[in-house]
Amino acid sequence: MGSFPAILRSEWTKIRSVRSTVWTLLLSFLVTAALGALLSLLTKNNFADFRKGATTPFDATATSFSGIMLGEIAMIVFGVLAIGNEYSSGMIRVSLAAVPQRGTLLTGKAVVIGALSLLVSLVTAFVTFFLGQALLGDHRTTLGADNVLRAVLGAAVYLTLICLFSAGVTAMLHNQTLALGVLVPFFFLLSPILSAVPKVKNVAHYFPDFAGRQMLTVYQDPSVPYGWLAGFFICAAWTLAALLGGALVLKRRDA
Repeated sequence: MGSFPAILRSEWTKIRSVRSTVWTLLLSFLVTAALGALLSLLTKNNFADFRKGATTPFDATATSFSGIMLGEIAMIVFGVLAIGNEYSSGMIRVSLAAVPQRGTLLTGKAVVIGALSLLVSLVTAFVTFFLGQALLGDHRTTLGADNVLRAVLGAAVYLTLICLFSAGVTAMLHNQTLALGVLVPFFFLLSPILSAVPKVKNVAHYFPDFAGRQMLTVYQDPSVPYGWLAGFFICAAWTLAALLGGALVLKRRDA
């Protein structure tokens, strides 16, 4: 077995050699920043209408991150492709032959995926924030305001955790098409639908996407029973469970 640094270099080479994975990271940046900028401009131009009857403070930071759901889709796809490409191509057998310790192999994959997604997410978060604030005009805020820097960093952490969660689910399912077929409905159909149903919406509060998005807000939503820190731990717990599940399946199932 090669050393762990050698495993990391190998995983980095695999990811950067596949164009689709690189493009999904770029797409995450572009759609998050572009849609956030558009909605920030619309908010500025229609501020009185948007805030009519509002009883909560205006969250300029959250407004600049209005497009993060589209960026989230791209991060989910990146996490799925980064793991699933090896299964679809059959290269996973070569990887396992080179690194028989399957837990170590998946750890290396998770480290590289996490580092890349965090780097892109940090750039995305700060560019999106500054662009959105510039377009909000007099309604903007600054990084020095209470909880703003934490929310911007929270956006980057959220995207990274969602990406790693998706990678873990793909490792469990061993199939990128099946993984996308599970993740996309879970995040963009099941979670929003349950959040809108009064009798079960409390269940959706503990889903990884809902909990993770609490890290992006400057002001806590009074209808949510926890704050940003608990939201981080809930989202992180889902991510850790997915990665551990992926490691368990990888150890017990043939590639």
